[in-house]
Amino acid sequence: MDNFHDLLLERHSIRRYTDQPVDADHVRLILEAALLAPSSKNARCWQFVVVEDKEVMQRLKECKPAYAASLTNAPLAVVVTVDPALSEAYIEDAAAAAMFMHLQAAALGIGSCWVQVRGRLDGMGEPSEDVVRDILGIPHDMVVECIMTFGHSAETRKPVDPAKLLWEKVHIGSWRNDIPAEGE
Repeated sequence: MDNFHDLLLERHSIRRYTDQPVDADHVRLILEAALLAPSSKNARCWQFVVVEDKEVMQRLKECKPAYAASLTNAPLAVVVTVDPALSEAYIEDAAAAAMFMHLQAAALGIGSCWVQVRGRLDGMGEPSEDVVRDILGIPHDMVVECIMTFGHSAETRKPVDPAKLLWEKVHIGSWRNDIPAEGE
């Protein structure tokens, strides 16, 4: 990528990966990006569990059987957890760390996908967080926000067309419902 804007246009959620492992130096940079993420009042309430074991990833997929397909073939997953006792903005802190990993991976040419866990249910109607906690031994006082999957992309995606951005969702000065979409 030549610049950050190009990175944003090129980045997509990737759900299919090759068998090629993610280089250890790239894994370190992705984790470093998470640790560099901003956090409310610098609380750094997040913690991360790195998973590379295929059997464990297959078990983690059961936290959301219909929507965690990227765990099936990802060579790497990072579970993002946060301690709500350390920050009232724990969800935002977790999201920032996850997005920093997304962007760092994209800058390295590594595909990634966010698998939402908090607030979701498994196939039996149980909280997805409980499934992930049980598999990985995560303490019950930690919120499991998401699982980030990473790997070399086995799919090709076109860059986002800036002409298709939804500018009608931007309001200047105040909320306005009478602003016509571009081209109207």
